[in-house]
Amino acid sequence: MASPSDRAPLVERVEELLAADGPLPIVAAGDPVLRRGTEPYDGQLGPELLARFIEALRITMHAAPGVGLAAPQVGVPLRIAVIEDPAPVPEEVAVARGRVPQPFRVLVNPAYEPVGPARAAFFEGCLSVPGWQAVVARHAEVRLRGQDEHGHAVDELFTGWPARIVQHETDHLDGMLYLDRAELRSLSSNAAMAGRWTQPTPATAAEALGFDLP
Repeated sequence: MASPSDRAPLVERVEELLAADGPLPIVAAGDPVLRRGTEPYDGQLGPELLARFIEALRITMHAAPGVGLAAPQVGVPLRIAVIEDPAPVPEEVAVARGRVPQPFRVLVNPAYEPVGPARAAFFEGCLSVPGWQAVVARHAEVRLRGQDEHGHAVDELFTGWPARIVQHETDHLDGMLYLDRAELRSLSSNAAMAGRWTQPTPATAAEALGFDLP
């Protein structure tokens, strides 16, 4: 468990962030905090401060908007992330991507492992890499272990798009960006995505841009 002296800088950082009203500033790629990894959460913030921080993450995620946000993305190197996905997409897209609504969830000290060999590749973006998307092949099903914000154990299977979300956010906690796993020939601006690659799957993009899908 962290000593009081180890906790102080984190507490001060979080208190400083929460002193301003509204969404927290999101850290962009190039900031070392996104690459250093995180320390496990073991009570560094205390229950009241943790609750305030989680609410700030929720507000920030909604405002961005996004379907997940990890603590390093707001400059806090703790192993905490939040997810929520109302899945506001056409049925054809939802079926192709396995995208189903996910309620607001807090992931504390999460870790995942693949379940089976299947992989799925789709365009993916990140709030810390604004303006761009790329195709990422990820495990189609994962087992996620960790805790929730109350310290209760989490041990769940995630498939489809929810599996993609928890992998993306957990990767942030390990100092990894989605671009580290991406097919870089697929890298597309948001404008190119809107104009060319809105299909339910990236098969058309793969043929046109010259990359393979799993």
